[in-house]
Amino acid sequence: MQPELLAVRKDIPANNLKEFIAYAKANESKLNMGHAGIGSVSYIGCLLLNSAIGIKPTLVPFTGTAPVMSAILAGNVDYDCDPVLGPLSHVRAGTVKALAIAAKKRSELLPDVPTSYEQGFPQFDCAPFYGIFAPKGTPKAIVDKLAAALSKGLDEPAVRKRLTDLGAQIAEPDQRGPAALGKLVHSEIARLTPILKAAAKK
Repeated sequence: MQPELLAVRKDIPANNLKEFIAYAKANESKLNMGHAGIGSVSYIGCLLLNSAIGIKPTLVPFTGTAPVMSAILAGNVDYDCDPVLGPLSHVRAGTVKALAIAAKKRSELLPDVPTSYEQGFPQFDCAPFYGIFAPKGTPKAIVDKLAAALSKGLDEPAVRKRLTDLGAQIAEPDQRGPAALGKLVHSEIARLTPILKAAAKK
């Protein structure tokens, strides 16, 4: 999983999630949210945040999150939600502000940025995840063998380091395998579908 980060213009008068929520509510009519297109991880992540806050800012689509970040740097967009690796260099350079990691656990790439849970706002929990799927009807023995090999690979030091360097949080052993992945997929569908449908009606 790659937890998303709430990144804002450096001159937004908010230094944590609570302050951003207050600012967003007070300035909803002039707030611009950048995203990489409908259905993208940045779009879904910020929709989840907006819904939890109870705001409907102007949504500004771009062809990717790099152009979104350029617009934030130029002062044309107020904020976005993107996996940590995207805005990382700008956060470290101090040209944008990182307000919250949308997860329970802090990012090793930005250890000083508190999570949404730490800041009392667990509703902002968004992390794109990666899974491997097999065709329906694939024999259980084959699925189990593939799952075991993948789990073993995730425990290899070199693999773990590479994934961590990319901002990923590696699933613990009890969160791996077909049953855990199936549960995650169904829970995310149930959680996000109402928010996406509401956005589509606008």
